[in-house]
Amino acid sequence: MRKLVIGILAHVDAGKTTLSESLLYLKTTLSESLLYLSGKIRKLGRVDNKDAYLDNYELERARGITIFSKQAVFEVDDTQFTLLDTPGHVDFSTEMERTLQVLDYAILVISGVDGVQGHTKTLWRLLSIYQIPVFIFINKMDQNGTDKGNIISELKKQLSEGCIEFGQGEAENFKDQLAMCDEILMEAYLETGHIQIPQITEAIRGRKVFPCFFGSALKLEGIEAFIQGIVKYADIPSYGSEFGAKVFKIGRDEQGNRLTYMKVTGGRLKVKDAFNNGVWEEKVNQIRIYSGQKFEAVNEIEAGSVCAVTGLSQTKPGEGFGREEASNIPVLEPVLTYQILLPEGCDPRVMVPKLRLIEEEDPELHIVWDEQLKEIQVQIMGEVQTEVLQSLIQSRFGIEVSFDSGKIVYKETIANVVEGVGHFEPLRHYAEVHLLMEPGERGSGLQFEVECSEDLLGKSWQRLILSHLEEKLHKGVLIGSAITDMKITLVSGRAHNKHTQGGDFREATYRAVRQGLKEAESILLEPYYSFHLELPEKMVGRAMTDIEKMQGTCEVSHIEDEIAVLTGIAPVATMRNYQKDVMAYTKGQGRLFCSLKGYEPCHNTEEIIAMVGYDSERDIANPTESVFCANGSGFLVNWDEVKDYMHVESCFQKKDDLLEAATGNYASYTEEKWIDSEEVDKILNQTYYANQGKKTVWQKQRTASESYYKSTDYRNEPRDSKEEYLLVDGYNIIHTWPELKELADGNMEGARIKLLDSLSNYQGIQKCSIIVVFDAYRVQGHLEEVIDYYNIHVVYTKEAQTADQYIERFAHDNQKKYNITVATSDGLQQIITRGAGCYLLSARELKEEIERANERVIQEFQKNQTLDFNYLKDALSTGTKQQMDELFQEEKDK
Repeated sequence: MRKLVIGILAHVDAGKTTLSESLLYLKTTLSESLLYLSGKIRKLGRVDNKDAYLDNYELERARGITIFSKQAVFEVDDTQFTLLDTPGHVDFSTEMERTLQVLDYAILVISGVDGVQGHTKTLWRLLSIYQIPVFIFINKMDQNGTDKGNIISELKKQLSEGCIEFGQGEAENFKDQLAMCDEILMEAYLETGHIQIPQITEAIRGRKVFPCFFGSALKLEGIEAFIQGIVKYADIPSYGSEFGAKVFKIGRDEQGNRLTYMKVTGGRLKVKDAFNNGVWEEKVNQIRIYSGQKFEAVNEIEAGSVCAVTGLSQTKPGEGFGREEASNIPVLEPVLTYQILLPEGCDPRVMVPKLRLIEEEDPELHIVWDEQLKEIQVQIMGEVQTEVLQSLIQSRFGIEVSFDSGKIVYKETIANVVEGVGHFEPLRHYAEVHLLMEPGERGSGLQFEVECSEDLLGKSWQRLILSHLEEKLHKGVLIGSAITDMKITLVSGRAHNKHTQGGDFREATYRAVRQGLKEAESILLEPYYSFHLELPEKMVGRAMTDIEKMQGTCEVSHIEDEIAVLTGIAPVATMRNYQKDVMAYTKGQGRLFCSLKGYEPCHNTEEIIAMVGYDSERDIANPTESVFCANGSGFLVNWDEVKDYMHVESCFQKKDDLLEAATGNYASYTEEKWIDSEEVDKILNQTYYANQGKKTVWQKQRTASESYYKSTDYRNEPRDSKEEYLLVDGYNIIHTWPELKELADGNMEGARIKLLDSLSNYQGIQKCSIIVVFDAYRVQGHLEEVIDYYNIHVVYTKEAQTADQYIERFAHDNQKKYNITVATSDGLQQIITRGAGCYLLSARELKEEIERANERVIQEFQKNQTLDFNYLKDALSTGTKQQMDELFQEEKDK
């Protein structure tokens, strides 16, 4: 029998009255209809009657919403459907997202009255990320005001051009629309005038076509055609003989037995089969196939089936076994944190292990015990989830808890590239770790990589460091929030043949992350909502004013029948309770739909930092300093001095050495470089003494300037007598010179003017031609612009052209005519510049050169000045002088 696993998803609004809930919670209604028509249930359940087949949890029936994903199994012809009903409320999105990992197809339910709503777009984005083909069912078509044409147009605009109406005779231009979705369909249609069903099936499977069906789930209109459409156009997956299984949920039955829900994706699963992940091994005691609240116990299950097994106590959602790999971190994350308030007399240390059992079922809860504050904290998606958690704790453990008002879950990232160094060397221990930390794109999370030679650090040590990076929730240094959106690469390290133990690298790794974060420019991030606000047209002004006060942005999407629709984004911190205000000032006519957009820079960073009062250097659990050893005892070194004591060369210094080697053949001067005694010792240590451990007591301490800017004596030949040109990468210099960088943070135009003034003065001294190049490649439609600023030239690049590209082109075209010097600290640009035969100045060297030139002018001016005093006596006539002398003489005689 063919097997198909289908999930059903929809937008759900939890703020409606009981009557509107029965109309809006469409998924459960559609599920009931599918089960009823397939013969699985004899009575059609309804949400408002609290007798829905799949909503069997007490709180689900009380609130009329789906909270936990459920499954039902039914057959149509020769196809066995496993229907997974997922939560639709935004507060339970993580439960829904875990279910997506095991779906063959998804059914997306859209209200014919409300159309595409905020959470619908979030669901569509998740379906795209997980690459799940979709059948769309437009419900409530029995109500007045619904129009197929308008709905299809909205679906094409908001979701995809591949949304096409199927069924009910199919429209006249049905094949034309299909042909426009895919080249293969277009070729088939042009050649034969027909499109075969297997070709349509493949286009649906490849997410190029999204079949749309219309009907009313409550009245069973269009449901049978919808089921037949799925049977006709769904491509049944094929599975291999090698065993594979993907875990998507952890639960418990009424007796408290732990259930591991999984989909078998290869081979067969039998009772007493062993599961292992390399750390633990356990056997399956029972295999259950659930349908609603009931289950059937079987001894064996084949690929393509969804089941729950007992006997496994250490499995986790997202884990893969056999041929299946573990899933990535979920896209949706909790954005609120609440303190769990226990009743008087309840010991929190006894309560935490119990809460861990619930956390197993929903890992995104993040139960945290704060030892200093003696508090239990939990992270959730929204306020409705607190009610569910409260009910779960009451029913399972008999303890009635409450929650505080809740806080926002902030995160931290970095804005620049840094190298974090961690060293751990108490007596008879040794480990050093170097991590390259780079900012990532918003929403990319944490990425860990290894680019370290095994000559420096063994493969086993590298894997150990990588596991330590992944195992810990690393805290930022602004308010102690979790870090995100950065790439951390292991680039170097060192172990001792005798003294290094596994725990040493854990300490060194953690300290390397903290040292890098302290050195980097950190950014505080906060969650943002993407919202969809419907309200009377005359109240748009009030809404836009409110949103502006909430530090959000919005625009009027459209106005229809005196109802305006505003869409935009706003911080969760300011908008989380805005629904109540909307209901109040619109007298119930307004509706607000919010979905999590992601994390963006915080709108009130300074205020939050001051309020939290976190001191990263006093966080004992997350130290920023490193431990070194001298004279038989360890000592602490502050984070800002670690690089003066580190034993392994900086990865930035290595890049500079490679840069020098790569460009040596293109240098515009000859050089003689003498090897010094320190380098001789270094070569001996890397060859003859390579197998010996290194003791800090013998380590010669080097200053930062010695580590990174080692001086080298060169003998230079004079340049050719050509016209001198200095090309300056404007923004690179601005972001490198400290005083300009500080000014640019608040006034970029002021920083540009200050740089141009400095270079203008320098040109007056050196009498060379200076061209300052600024990026304008992001300015749409911008043409290359060259202007004169006093005695220097300023270039703003054209659209899609960077300053680097302009400088490379100028250097390549004019290096034979002029002596060209390029001022930049961009490493790649330096390589290209030297390769083109040009001279090079780093940002630091340019600054020093300008200061030296200014100093020379001042000294020369002072040297040329002579003291020339003017006396009144010199301007008098001889007679007047004689009279004055006589007067002075008379004065003396008296």
